[in-house]
Amino acid sequence: MATEGNAKTSASPSARLAQMGLTLPSAAQPSFNYVPVAVERGIAYVSGQLPKVNGEVRLQGRLGEGISMEQGKEAARICGIQGLACLAEALGSIDRVARILRVSGFVSSAPGFFHQPAVIDAVSELMVEVFGEAGRHARSAIGVAALPRNAPVEVELIASVHED
Repeated sequence: MATEGNAKTSASPSARLAQMGLTLPSAAQPSFNYVPVAVERGIAYVSGQLPKVNGEVRLQGRLGEGISMEQGKEAARICGIQGLACLAEALGSIDRVARILRVSGFVSSAPGFFHQPAVIDAVSELMVEVFGEAGRHARSAIGVAALPRNAPVEVELIASVHED
């Protein structure tokens, strides 16, 4: 008899997204000279994603200075969702992702704010929710002085891809 956990891990990523009530937005288009996703030799590299909703940065400011931990986690999760949207668009389906290999999270941090890993955990949790064990990844959580558009968080993803 399958347990709920086993049933959850056997579902496809697109089915898990549906179970979570998440619909991926349209992938954000770059404002500058780069591509959202580059795929080479079975690896997809997702450019840095900001916490955009309907094309606008959802929150602005720095953690520890106007942006709370909960708001930072919300922003990080939105970045993760944007990254998944980029993967789905580039690959034709989120189900082509074999594994999330790496998450790099940049957190705009006021002096004295040292909780970047807790903020980026929101992305890590999302990846495991969507991909099960294949969502567990290597990670960096880096504090920075500022990010584009005064975003509180920016996230990059690297994923391996199933062959066609």
